[in-house]
This record gives sequence, structure tokens and C-alpha cells, in this order.
Amino acid sequence: MLQQEERARFEANVLPHLDAAYNLARWILHGRTEAQDVTQEAMLRAYRFFGTFHSGDARAWLLQIVRNCCYTWLKKNRVTEDMSELDELAMPQEKETPESLAMANSDRDALRRGLEQLPRHFREILVLRELEGCSYKEIAAITSRPIGTVMSGLARARQQLRQFLTEPARKEAHHDL
Repeated sequence: MLQQEERARFEANVLPHLDAAYNLARWILHGRTEAQDVTQEAMLRAYRFFGTFHSGDARAWLLQIVRNCCYTWLKKNRVTEDMSELDELAMPQEKETPESLAMANSDRDALRRGLEQLPRHFREILVLRELEGCSYKEIAAITSRPIGTVMSGLARARQQLRQFLTEPARKEAHHDL
């Protein structure tokens, strides 16, 4: 059990990254319930071993724990990839028309489907970089991969996502000819 000073340090350094931890778990595991369970397990592990964390990037440290917990959970449960709905945060927006709402929903759905089509290792790198704003160095630390592998994996992930997102437009353009 952490002493009061260490507990306050944990709350100040680790708890602000709880949403990022859940987000990463949700994208790796493809399920809300599983992501909640694994995030909770990861937070318990982080709390238990926080005494060994003395300095550095608490977010990268926590996300590495979350990632490891996700892959441990996947090994135990041998879950196959499934499709699950992406939760959207309610964001204040200017007046929307039915047309703009339909286009935004279509774009969001296409992006969600595209991310879900990516292999898990590409998806996690893309989520860490684009959704969580992690640096290449942080991603390398979180995933225990060399920075060059992270950079090339990110490039491939972006290329595959771009290909998925532009394929319908190419087919439509070809059909119109």
C-alpha cells in the first residue's frame, strides 16, 4: 500500500492519463467491457508498483502497462478480432444541418471501420500517435519496439488506412467512366 505522499504523487502523475489508458485498451481489445476490465487491472498494477517509478514519463509508463495487460488478456482469452462501435465524445459544435451530420457520421464510420481493418500492431501505433499524441520515442518505449520500427509501422498503418478510406472513391470514379 502506498503511503499518503506516494498516493498523492500517483494521483497527480498517473490518474490524468486514465482516459488515454482506456482508449488504448479499447482499440487493442475492440470491446468496451474488456477495455474497462483491463484498464482497471492496469491501474491496479500501476498503483501496486508505483513505488518503483521514480521519474520519467508517467503516461508512457502507464500505457506500457495497459498494453501489456491487453496482450496478456488476449493470450488468456484468445479473442478474435470483432467489430464494435466507437464511442464519440459529445463535442460542442456550431449549428449542424442534417446533411453535415450525415457526412460527419459517414466519415466517422469509415474511419472506425478503417482502423478496425488494420492489423492490431499497426492500429496500436496509429492510435498512440494520432489519437493520444505520443511521440515516436514514447511509442517505442510503450511497445518495446525500436524507434525505426515504430516509424515504419506508422507509415504502413497510415498507408493502409488511406487505402481503405480512398478505395470507395476510386471504385466510384472508375464506375463513372
